Parts: sequence; C-alpha cells; structure tokens
Amino acid sequence: MANRHDLQDWIIQALQSLEGAGAIADVCRYVWDHHENDLRNSDDLFFTWQYDIRWAATRLRESGRLKEADQSPKGIWELV
Repeated sequence: MANRHDLQDWIIQALQSLEGAGAIADVCRYVWDHHENDLRNSDDLFFTWQYDIRWAATRLRESGRLKEADQSPKGIWELV
C-alpha cells in the first residue's frame, strides 16, 4: 500500500520522465497514469494525494532535490 512518503519518489520519477521539469498537472498526470492502482488501494491517500503531493514537493525543496519555488516559473516543478 502506498503512503505519503512514496509521493516524493513518484515526483522524482515524473520529473525525470519530463526531462527535469514539468507543470504540476503533468506531474500529477504521470503519477496517476503510473500509480493509479497504488493510489486506489491506499485508503485515505486516494482522497488526499493531490493535496499531499504538494507537501511532498515542499519536502523535496527543503531537502534540496527540487528548485525553490522562486527559482522556477509559477506552477513548474524542477529538479536541481
């Protein structure tokens, strides 16, 4: 069963497939396309994952894996 911690890995996977940067909607689309079954079988995470993925991105920024919000165009997540 997937959990909130998996979302960070999934963001990284999505951005790698998008050549290092992508719109939030494109990242979420990738996550849904590749992890729909994981999400459906994850109890409450199924209902909160699009909210939780934004917090996962914040944690990735804090750990230095994503560029800071003021270093990327609005609505774009970028790998460092």
